[in-house]
Amino acid sequence: MGKFHDSIKPAHQAFIEKQHIFFVSTAPLSTDGHINLSPKGLDCFRFLAENKVGYMDLISSGNETSAHTLENGRITIMFCSFEGAPLILRLYGKGHAVLPGTDEWALYAPQFTIYPSTRQLIVADIDLVQTSCGFGVPLFEYAGERDIHFDWAEKKGQDGLQDYVQEKNLVSLDGLPTDLGRIQDHQPS
Repeated sequence: MGKFHDSIKPAHQAFIEKQHIFFVSTAPLSTDGHINLSPKGLDCFRFLAENKVGYMDLISSGNETSAHTLENGRITIMFCSFEGAPLILRLYGKGHAVLPGTDEWALYAPQFTIYPSTRQLIVADIDLVQTSCGFGVPLFEYAGERDIHFDWAEKKGQDGLQDYVQEKNLVSLDGLPTDLGRIQDHQPS
């Protein structure tokens, strides 16, 4: 049976720090919009303050989390054990993107490994923590991280990465602006 907590407890933090993967889910307000669910790895998750967490986000083929949190803030982050004792832990809260060059970036970026292909940080204020049994989650062994993204980013180079962001990361699948798109729309011509 699930248990609910109004804050991230030390045992929750210890569990999260042992996980190699987590999942992020967001959704637009529109009932016709698409719910997004993304896996994350690379030791990119951090505890930033009491009930404030964040993760470093790399350039990728979409930017749904930024668009959805810009529109409504809702975010769920899920961790589950694939080895050892079974457990599922969900963090519910309000999130937003933190972009390079902002005051928040200067505050939070030093706590992360920042790569040439880092697009943004996603920061969330957590108001509810849920744990549940995880009995149905299968056992898997961690084999390591993939280098494919970094090889791709190196081949693209900085100009190629910026072009890719312009093409793929300014609006969501449903046409909502992302934080990157919003900033670009307000740039002087």
